[in-house]
Amino acid sequence: MIKPDYPITTPRLHLRPFTPDDLDAVNTYESLPHVTRYLYWDARDRDTTRTHLDKRITRTAIHHEGDAIDLAITLPTTDQVIGNALLIWTSEQHRQGEIGYILHPNHHGHGYATEAAHAMLHLGFTELGLHRITGRIDTRNTASARVLEKLHMRREATLIDNEIVKGEWTSETIYAILETEWTP
Repeated sequence: MIKPDYPITTPRLHLRPFTPDDLDAVNTYESLPHVTRYLYWDARDRDTTRTHLDKRITRTAIHHEGDAIDLAITLPTTDQVIGNALLIWTSEQHRQGEIGYILHPNHHGHGYATEAAHAMLHLGFTELGLHRITGRIDTRNTASARVLEKLHMRREATLIDNEIVKGEWTSETIYAILETEWTP
């Protein structure tokens, strides 16, 4: 259904497909326990990062429900990978999707996650024709909650102790925005 022209350019970032050359940059942040604290997976060693990067490299278009676009967030002046942004087509029938993002901690606090996630919303609503896009986070992840709130996504639900993640019960907060609420 969609295969964007790359790079996707925002005012301060480029979002582009991953390449094998991105391994070191991606592993730099995926290997940090405080980066993966609220994610489903633990800090990754280089080989595990390589395995997951190989999958990301192929995620450049959405053709069917369940497909995803997973892009490197880069600084245009250096092409330095500082994170990744994700759009998943979760339901064709209900025209729904989900966004996600991870950013290297050295680049927190500059609005880059919000800017990259906004680009994913744009793809979902204008290119894929979605009606509703969600963002799901561990309830303890207040920084990510702020990103979703800056995107004018509404907190719709908090699921208390709904999953065991890394051996402990965790709660999940679901944010969402409708196509009619989104401002390009």
